[in-house]
Amino acid sequence: MTRVAHAWRALGSDQRLAVMAALALLVTMFFPWYGLQSVDRKTGAIYSHSINAFGDVSFVEAAVFLVAAGVCAMLFARAEERDFRLPGGDGAIVLAAGAWAAVLIFYRVFDRPAAPNHYPVGIEWGFVLAFAAAGVLAYAGWRMRQRERPEPPLRRRATAARPRATSAPGERRPRFSEEDVTSVVPAPRRRTRPAPVSADPRARPRYPPAPQQQLSFDDEA
Repeated sequence: MTRVAHAWRALGSDQRLAVMAALALLVTMFFPWYGLQSVDRKTGAIYSHSINAFGDVSFVEAAVFLVAAGVCAMLFARAEERDFRLPGGDGAIVLAAGAWAAVLIFYRVFDRPAAPNHYPVGIEWGFVLAFAAAGVLAYAGWRMRQRERPEPPLRRRATAARPRATSAPGERRPRFSEEDVTSVVPAPRRRTRPAPVSADPRARPRYPPAPQQQLSFDDEA
């Protein structure tokens, strides 16, 4: 009960309205929905009795129950600050849930449960209250959608980019910058000149001789 009380205080006014509408929709399913009639063949007396939504369970009743329970569970998790995102936001989900429940209940007017001996089946007051609760749930979702703030976009990791030189308007920008070319092409090696030959005759001759001291076949002997 402590968690429920804390969650109730954490909800906003529109969210509380949605929770109350969803709970009311669940409670109305235990109220009389359909009125059935039967005739005693011996006495000819007409007997009538009513059943609730669970007296003749179909796809409609199961879907309405899941919709109401799902809205309560979603808002309870949101009150406890659970981190999850829904397509369109909470208001759109609650609005769609209330509208879908209202459509299903209205469809049940034309597809009533089968009565014995094909006697007519009436609509009871619990059915009308369930339809009204579904409408209030859709209204609460619409109010939530109107007051919702857009969720912040997901943050992306910023990459450190090297600033590039900007070109003037109308000037064609080169495909590669000068910095990219110098970073790829290595610098040319500087050629070193050969050491000069010493003029001292006592100096030890170099072996092999320097290129300018080598004899070629064209030189005269």
